[in-house]
Amino acid sequence: MSCTPTGEVLLSTSCGALTPQYTTDDLRRRTVQAISFHSTGMLRALPLERPTLVSTPAGTISAELVTFHPDGSLCRVFPLNGKLSGMWTQEDEGDLARPVRVATPLGVIEKRLIGLYFDPRGRLLSLTLWPGDTLDVPTPQGMLTARVGVAFRPDGALRSLEPAKPQAVTTPAGRIMAYDLDAIGICGDANSLEFAPDGGVARVRTNLSRVVAQGADGSRRVFEPELRESLCGDGDREITPLQLEFDAAGARLRTKINGDWTALPGDRWQLRAEPFVAQFATAIQRLSCSC
Repeated sequence: MSCTPTGEVLLSTSCGALTPQYTTDDLRRRTVQAISFHSTGMLRALPLERPTLVSTPAGTISAELVTFHPDGSLCRVFPLNGKLSGMWTQEDEGDLARPVRVATPLGVIEKRLIGLYFDPRGRLLSLTLWPGDTLDVPTPQGMLTARVGVAFRPDGALRSLEPAKPQAVTTPAGRIMAYDLDAIGICGDANSLEFAPDGGVARVRTNLSRVVAQGADGSRRVFEPELRESLCGDGDREITPLQLEFDAAGARLRTKINGDWTALPGDRWQLRAEPFVAQFATAIQRLSCSC
């Protein structure tokens, strides 16, 4: 359910009285975005007429879009909400982005943010960084630099982050260079390096490591990042990350983003991580791709 305001109104929300968007401009907001509702009739998404100071569990934030859980509690806050187009680019929107000071499980930070995500009890579950920005994050593996986003468990423990550069982490397979060239900076809810509640690495993607599996029966298998046709369509090939997951039963690996997983029970296989060096020339080509 949705509706589009045609004039100024005030809506009562868990964040106070807010004014929905009802006007447009020629560049950033060429149409009036609709207010949407949950099936119960409770407010779901509310584009705001102007940047508005919104009280959140992480602090007061200037916002242009807020969303709500079905019970009416705050769900997400977006400091900016411009519509990208040929007339308004990400760079144009980025010129408007300002550092936001917020309280997080990491402490108080001040960064440019795309958005913050809260659970119905007001606990911060994730933050999404502005493209190109990074954040140093204390982790069970030491200090790591994150891009895209950082996610938390309800108790405040670190759940996941997106490595901003190749960074070595210790896993049941050994030291793996955590880094995903394909990471998409849209949302920080789920990231390629995930930690288990006990602090161990539960999931990781890598373009820079491979894993050799030695079976109890003497068999040997090698898992490494694969090459695919470049999305630039210029005949080049680019690397897709090797994906690994670990739990008490062993490991699961796959070499294609949406491919099948291969399960390797820990009582039958020993894993050894090694550098994957064949990718360096390809990685340089990939980074210079301008499509």
